[in-house]
Amino acid sequence: MEKKEENKRQRKKIRGGFWRWVIASVIFRLILIYFPQNLNLSSRPEVSTPLTSLRRLAEGYWLKQASMSPYAGSMYHGSPLLLSVLGPLTVKRIEGQPDHVLCSLLFVIADIMSAMLLRATGWKLQVAYRESLKALDIINIVESSDILASGDIAALVYLWNPFTIVACVGLSTSPIENLFIILMLYGACIRLVPLAAFGWVMATHLSLYPAILIIPVILLMGYGLDAPPRKLFLLKGYCKIGDNNSGNIHCEQEEMINRSKAQIIFSRRPVVLFFFWTTLWSVYVLVLCGISVKQYSGLWEMFQRTYGFILTVEDMSPNIGVLWYFFAEVFDFFRNFFLIVFHVNILFMILPLAIRLNHRPCFLAFVYIAISSMLKSYPSVGDSALYLGLLVLFLDELADMPFSFFIFCGYVGISLLSPVMHNLWIWRGTGNANFYFATAIAYACLQIILLVESVSAMLNHDRKLRKLSVANLQDGKS
Repeated sequence: MEKKEENKRQRKKIRGGFWRWVIASVIFRLILIYFPQNLNLSSRPEVSTPLTSLRRLAEGYWLKQASMSPYAGSMYHGSPLLLSVLGPLTVKRIEGQPDHVLCSLLFVIADIMSAMLLRATGWKLQVAYRESLKALDIINIVESSDILASGDIAALVYLWNPFTIVACVGLSTSPIENLFIILMLYGACIRLVPLAAFGWVMATHLSLYPAILIIPVILLMGYGLDAPPRKLFLLKGYCKIGDNNSGNIHCEQEEMINRSKAQIIFSRRPVVLFFFWTTLWSVYVLVLCGISVKQYSGLWEMFQRTYGFILTVEDMSPNIGVLWYFFAEVFDFFRNFFLIVFHVNILFMILPLAIRLNHRPCFLAFVYIAISSMLKSYPSVGDSALYLGLLVLFLDELADMPFSFFIFCGYVGISLLSPVMHNLWIWRGTGNANFYFATAIAYACLQIILLVESVSAMLNHDRKLRKLSVANLQDGKS
């Protein structure tokens, strides 16, 4: 009894510590926002891209105010809805306050909301996973931390990740995009279909690449949250039935079979509702976009200037990706061929991963986001902040992941080297494009290692569960 009360007191103390760290992260962001010249983060190619730069958005809004198309020229390539929301905030000045302070405060709020949604998603995943393990009579496999739940750790990692902070302070719209992706995953986890559909439609509308996340969302709606391989539940059910040799327990056997099959049945109704709400939200967003650009241009120009700009890689200004350098060097004759190769490369990996990880849709979403962040046309550190936050949700399953310290040191090293190489190339003139591209190549390799090792660790964890489940069944028979 005394031990339980002591545990309760300790949990309350820990929760209080969690909120102190959240408040500290907000204060830290505000200090950086009010720092002179904003540390010039908004001009960093690692932070702002042609799609996420608030400066370009302000230029597009100025063109709109001048009764011109916001897509005139080659400055703005984002959503007209985002332009309508953030545009007025870019021209509103408060005396004695930094420029774009209202946009910065909005990005801080988006980061806090994303962290809270991550926390709630982590809690749902942890509860559902424990119930699945109890159903398999595997109780001690997940040694959950008594200090913090994985959702709390994920929220704190997301808030204190330097990539998240510089994306927020550096006047990038990445926090808004990340918020809608996390909102979609949270809505799918709690099976709130309209919310999941709204998040998916808005995330796809803003960035295009989240369109591939429809597969994890469908799996979440149909099968539910991440769980051990589904065949383990059937195996357990049939083995228990085989152990019952009495003739008067037919009803119990039927109930056990039904309970086991319930773990693998695909629910079609939530999926149908998801497609209905997706269609509804898509039409609504298209109508709003049509109204927004009707006076200056049409929806076709919007598609060309946003999605077309993403797919054709028109802007080859340096970023932390690898496409800008490749298409700057490739002959124009082969350009269309390699555009197809690079974009289809993402699509080739969707189906095999979905088949292998269909029982872990949230982890599958993390894998898809990491792949698109690595291969997208205009990546930024805000994309990495998102998938690193999602990765922490699976702390228990990935506890034995190798090369963790090497990957951590790699991210730190590249974060420090990238600005140095960019400075040597652009400002000092003592280097060339290869200096900066070398860090981009190293960054891509590091992300590949992270993806391969995390997927391997998850599959090894599933094999461990299978062995424990079979061992428990054999012990029960003996």
